[in-house]
Amino acid sequence: MSTLLVAVASFLGFIVAYHTYGRWLARRVFGLDANAVVPSQALRDDVDFIPTKKEVIFGHHFTSIAGTGPIVGPAIAVFWGWLPALLWVVFGSIFIGAVHDFGALVVSLRNRGQTVGEVAGRLISPRAKLLFLIILFFALTIVLAIFGLVIASIFSLYPASVLSVWIEIPIAVAIGYWTYKRNGQLLIPSLLAVAALYFAIYIGVDYLPIDLSKFVPNATVTWTVVLMIYCYIASVIPVWTLMQPRDYINSHQLVLALGLLVLGLFVASATQQANLTEATPAVAQTLPVDAPPMMPFLFITIACGAVSGFHCLVSSGTSSKQVASEMDAQYVGYGAMLLEGALAVIVILACTAGLGMGVKVNGEMVTGRSAWESRYQSAITTVVDPVSGAESTVGGWNGHTLGKKVGAFIDGGANFLTAIRIPLRYGIAIVAVLVASFAATTLDTATRLQRYVVQEIGYTLGIQRLTNRHVATGGSLLLAFGVAMSGPAGYGKGGLMLWPLFGATNQLLAGLAFLVTMFYLWRRGKPVAFAAVPAVVMLILPAWAMLWNLFNPAGFIAKQQHMLIGFAVVILLLQAWIIFEALLILPRAKGVLEESLPPLDASPNLVGGRSC
Repeated sequence: MSTLLVAVASFLGFIVAYHTYGRWLARRVFGLDANAVVPSQALRDDVDFIPTKKEVIFGHHFTSIAGTGPIVGPAIAVFWGWLPALLWVVFGSIFIGAVHDFGALVVSLRNRGQTVGEVAGRLISPRAKLLFLIILFFALTIVLAIFGLVIASIFSLYPASVLSVWIEIPIAVAIGYWTYKRNGQLLIPSLLAVAALYFAIYIGVDYLPIDLSKFVPNATVTWTVVLMIYCYIASVIPVWTLMQPRDYINSHQLVLALGLLVLGLFVASATQQANLTEATPAVAQTLPVDAPPMMPFLFITIACGAVSGFHCLVSSGTSSKQVASEMDAQYVGYGAMLLEGALAVIVILACTAGLGMGVKVNGEMVTGRSAWESRYQSAITTVVDPVSGAESTVGGWNGHTLGKKVGAFIDGGANFLTAIRIPLRYGIAIVAVLVASFAATTLDTATRLQRYVVQEIGYTLGIQRLTNRHVATGGSLLLAFGVAMSGPAGYGKGGLMLWPLFGATNQLLAGLAFLVTMFYLWRRGKPVAFAAVPAVVMLILPAWAMLWNLFNPAGFIAKQQHMLIGFAVVILLLQAWIIFEALLILPRAKGVLEESLPPLDASPNLVGGRSC
């Protein structure tokens, strides 16, 4: 019963936090106002700015922030044991992650839907704005490169998931047209769409698995190209055409999949098929010699499941342009992050208790602690190439690939589903579709956000060509594809090489977003301790991890990994510069309001008084 007790206690904690700490932030700190004019009303253009029902924007926001982040991060972090991962997810989500997302959303709502980078220019300094935008550009480039490869890898490893993921796109377009052009209802069509997706899973498993490896030399590279083309289209068309309805469908799919996983978890725990304490150690005692220290790496490995800087881009880049009332901000900003924390808890339990229900190792089924150790505690061994005689090492921490960890969640989650009589092959496909769909949501949202960032850099530097949405989008995707495909023989090693930077960059971005929220409140005489403490934590821990990656004996410098060195050094220098700018202005900013935005023109398509 330990598995079920952990799940129930975590979920109850999230519910209590929403109605206590979240309500205090909404009423006492941010003072949400139902009568305030929000950007979706003042700047409505039906492309980026459009008032949206809170249930719909919640679905878009949640699926955009969720992606594979709360899956891959916790799936890797249970390497150190389930207890540290669980504690960081629960308390990090409540006191850091949800506060971060909520604060970024409110600040953007009160600044005409501007991104946190743009707002930093007025709250801190004009230089801080440009520095922030450059950091955002680097961070989103890493996100696009890595997530594109992760989705491509899922399609390559699990061909049965492909049909269901792609059939969702024309269905979403049809629902978007029905809802916004024909004033049709959204709920029933989206539920029917989920049913169609699950029927497509059945077709994909038994009749039509789409395996490109039979037709192309490298399926992962081919899928990456297809995904980049899709992201270009999704980013430049109106948000209601595809992203909103697709994300709303995905939100129902996630609720259904989570419901099935929780039900399976309950049955498996009650029948003693899944036992958390027997399957895995609470804190791992023996680690491979090449493993990084739990402190600080636990806190940057689990990013999206506890706190993620990427979320400030979603909150201030897309969601703030669609929220119809300030009163919806707690539901969207604070609530969606807590639901993501619940997803991360499920992932932790699937990768531990679920995995312990049984996996195949070298063709034989193993269960319990042996099953978990087969994925997480592999010893380092020496392998000799039979042709060249060269020696290399495998296993240990460096043997932990993203595909292997995503596979741990898929296998563990599918094991939970077998407890409620869902055949294993369908369970694997259901969980694989879940992962791929939400990763794709993050990917196209990140593309749209990168377009905003590049356009704003163009405005700031006076480079008119960068302000064009097609140039900004196309150039961003070409760069991300180049990063993803860099490496030996163009096999897509670059994106995976960048994974160590993803968590650290993501968390540094969260610390900088906290600075913006803190300055917004500081200038208004509001309490800031609740934001200042997380800001310090999220600036110190990621910088510590990045420096360790640079200078440890087996780090980037020792291995002469020049691309990683370049990204790390530039991001650290930019971060230090922004902090310096903030410290300079902090003593003079208390109680002094920032410069107001210029009045709006007659044109509705304005951001900060400037035409989009």
